Amino acid sequence: MNRNFVVAIDGTSGSGKTTTAKKVAEHFGWVYLETGATYRAVAYVVLKQGKDPRKESEVTQVLKGLRLDVKCSEKGQRTFVNGEDVTDYLRKDEIDKAVTPVSKMKVVREWLVGVQRKISRNQNVVVEGRDIGTIVFPDADLKIYMDAELEIRARRRKKQKGNTVSLDEVKKDLKRRDYHDSTRSESPLKKAPDAFFLDTTSLSIEGQVDWVVSKVKQLNESITSI
Repeated sequence: MNRNFVVAIDGTSGSGKTTTAKKVAEHFGWVYLETGATYRAVAYVVLKQGKDPRKESEVTQVLKGLRLDVKCSEKGQRTFVNGEDVTDYLRKDEIDKAVTPVSKMKVVREWLVGVQRKISRNQNVVVEGRDIGTIVFPDADLKIYMDAELEIRARRRKKQKGNTVSLDEVKKDLKRRDYHDSTRSESPLKKAPDAFFLDTTSLSIEGQVDWVVSKVKQLNESITSI
């Protein structure tokens, strides 16, 4: 495949989109971009500087002096803020809470869309997030929207977090994220009209990856035959 091919994967928390996107990118030898990490990086800096993640004026000040980069490594995507690798800090509970109000802000979303498009320029990429097919890459070659039953998503997320939180706490957090993601005024989470829907409730990660890989191959065959 010798063209700039973009696979846009959107979906709910715990639907499997992150792991699936990573493995699809690995399968084809393409670049993987988790846009959620860029929002978490902004939230990380906001908290580190002692700013209020709910106040747009304070968050805007943080953006003015912020340089955000994403690099690929053998360990996957690494996120850098002003030259510092902050990847290992982005999944902490305090970031989970701060990223929700930060990600709702128009100024943050517009700033990060520019960053995400720049990172993905002139290369084959698998990009995942919550507004990829609708806002960031509305002309993506392949759009996929992933979801699963809440109970299944909660169990997957609980497995990631270990014994630090209970299953009920994870469910409450997922419901909160679902509500905020789907009802925010800026770039709400929704399925693009031309996106394929993938219900991952009963699918293993391998099954999800195989499904997406098959779609990419089918689409590439149709493009190269034109």
